[in-house]
Amino acid sequence: MMGRACMAAVLAVPVLACLMPQPAAADFRLCNRSPSRVGIALGYKDGNAWSTEGWWNIGANSCETLLRGDLVARFYYVYAIDYDLGGEWSGKAFMCTREKEFTIRGIQDCLARGFDRTGFFEVDTHEQKSWTVQLTESKTSQAEAGTGLPQLPPMPPPRP
Repeated sequence: MMGRACMAAVLAVPVLACLMPQPAAADFRLCNRSPSRVGIALGYKDGNAWSTEGWWNIGANSCETLLRGDLVARFYYVYAIDYDLGGEWSGKAFMCTREKEFTIRGIQDCLARGFDRTGFFEVDTHEQKSWTVQLTESKTSQAEAGTGLPQLPPMPPPRP
């Protein structure tokens, strides 16, 4: 009898664990709402230094988590390139990138250090713990999270 009661308790633990509320994932995510595959580079303040990382390859109409855990900065910077139709999502915050996979510390002297100098657009997370950027090809491109919907630059027309 005692054995069956212990067995029932052991079997109930995984079920109860599934029913207990789980903490919400606090991440920086990017959703590609365009019909093309895109490459993503991300810039952010890492302690006292700036870092850029890339490339995340995200399929059409899909999402990817770029940074896991609570966000520690208010501003993040994104550069995206459309692999299929050409064009890019860019901005006026210049940071270092390269064509192949990279993690680069620092944003100064990109060209002198052998990197490309690339314009990123700013994402203001309003100090939220989690944020999702939505890339679209419409003129009303937006970043969205919990409450605000700040404007992002629209995707330029494809290159001929």
